[in-house]
Amino acid sequence: MKKKLIGLELRCLNNLIMRKVENSSSKKEIDSITGTNGWIIGFLVENTDKEIYQKDLEEQFSITRSTASKVLILMEKKGLIERHSVPHDARLKKLVLTEKAWKISELMINDATRIEETLTKGFTEEELGYLYRCIQRMKNNIQ
Repeated sequence: MKKKLIGLELRCLNNLIMRKVENSSSKKEIDSITGTNGWIIGFLVENTDKEIYQKDLEEQFSITRSTASKVLILMEKKGLIERHSVPHDARLKKLVLTEKAWKISELMINDATRIEETLTKGFTEEELGYLYRCIQRMKNNIQ
């Protein structure tokens, strides 16, 4: 029997999730954002009570500084985010969502809920907890 490769399976699952995001009904209405922009907007919405900086996105999404910088520059051009100076450190710029991004976030939250329900359909809470712990262990192993 041929051995299945976890990395390949996870990559395929990620591709399927991203395709679902890209083809969602909200995505069709909002053609100015990519799936990555959507994940970043979602992260900023979830953390409105905190000051979020580029470094936080790099850590959260396991992306390089240059990738994060490129994505944020494009998001600024699209009118999705603004970078605001903070009084305690002139080098830091906190990321702030625009009104346009807030409207988009409402549509994305509905889509994300539907995708999460589809992914987890038929799993028990115990199975989901175990799966989450396995994924976290894999992330720790590879970092």
